[in-house]
Amino acid sequence: MTGPVALPARDPADLAFHFETGRLCLNFTATLAERHGTSFDRWHAPGDLARWCAEAGLLAPARITDKDLAKARELREAIYRLVQARAGGKLTRPVDVALVNNWAAQPVAAPMLDGKGTSITHAARDPLAANLSAIARDAIDLVAGPDLARLRECAEHSCSVLFVDLSRPGKRRWCSMNRCGNKMKKAAFRQRQAAS
Repeated sequence: MTGPVALPARDPADLAFHFETGRLCLNFTATLAERHGTSFDRWHAPGDLARWCAEAGLLAPARITDKDLAKARELREAIYRLVQARAGGKLTRPVDVALVNNWAAQPVAAPMLDGKGTSITHAARDPLAANLSAIARDAIDLVAGPDLARLRECAEHSCSVLFVDLSRPGKRRWCSMNRCGNKMKKAAFRQRQAAS
């Protein structure tokens, strides 16, 4: 894999975050796109990570630094390697296991009642650390649980998104029918048209 690059002219749909993977930790790893080719990072700046947290329904960090972004990227890649290794029956890297475990040991967001005691919000002293802890815990649950057997990689050749196939027959091929599924079906249609 080559390192992620910022490509100048991309389809805005390519930069949209994936939330169809069936797991928080896989939505997190999907922020690095096209891992098998010219990969690109959907997090170009700290604000992109903050936006991802908000879109994922996690706590909204007040401020994210470049250092925070680097830590999130480090966790993202450790989770990806760990999931890939476990799903492929390969040995995991101890450094990846240690990093995921360290993040999982951090405090997560705590439920809090509002002033009237009628609704629940969540809060943490360090919202980003709480988010990363929740993501690491989800990764541990995935690699040690039954969903690992249903892990798939998108069949679209340029996509590398991992997802949990929760369909009844277990034959889901694409990370998202609206993204890659339609893209593949359109390409197959064009090939049939060209052949006839």
